[in-house]
Amino acid sequence: MPCRNSKHFPFLLLRLLRRAQRRWHSSQQLLCSLGGLDALQDMMIIFTFPFAIPISVGLAAGCIPVVGYNIGAGRKDRAKGLFTMLLGWEAAVGFIALLIVELLPRQLIGIFGAGNESAYYTAFAVRCFRIYLCMMVLAMVNKGTFINLQALGKAVPSMALSMIREILFGVFLPILLPRFFGLDGILYSFPTADVLTFLLTVIVIARVYRELGEESDAEITFAETKAPT
Repeated sequence: MPCRNSKHFPFLLLRLLRRAQRRWHSSQQLLCSLGGLDALQDMMIIFTFPFAIPISVGLAAGCIPVVGYNIGAGRKDRAKGLFTMLLGWEAAVGFIALLIVELLPRQLIGIFGAGNESAYYTAFAVRCFRIYLCMMVLAMVNKGTFINLQALGKAVPSMALSMIREILFGVFLPILLPRFFGLDGILYSFPTADVLTFLLTVIVIARVYRELGEESDAEITFAETKAPT
């Protein structure tokens, strides 16, 4: 029975992704109806702009072989320390990206040729940048955690957090929030998704830290008992 159910998993995942895609298209239509084509154009620019995310992925991916080596060598304490260091760097890069987005939004918009647009367009684009990307620090920490969990052998929580962030929160919040807050609901959907995902991520991180600490203590105790006296 488990094998038969596992064969249907790709099909069910594909149906879920197709349903999420239809929801996403409907959210774009809703955005266009709420704010017009200018609002849709601004949001499309921001959707493709999170320049710090590739840095987050690079930092976490670079730690994968080091984490795997230390886990295989039984040095869970080093893996835990590397995880802590990674989270610190992710937060630091996210904070730098946040300063750039919050302090230089007009310069960023100018990259896409918005210098000759109307004042209303520019003002809305600046507002979009400052609100939609205001949780870059949490977004970076979340992304780094997703990848590092795979290196620690925690594929299930990594996949669960990723799907919750990208499909559950990333698709349904832009549809749900505008029904109550209008166009502002679209703007606040991204930071809201990052905050909610971060709360779940903190729970997973605390659990992983506890497991790594317990396993490390057990291995040290075992090594001491086997050491010649």
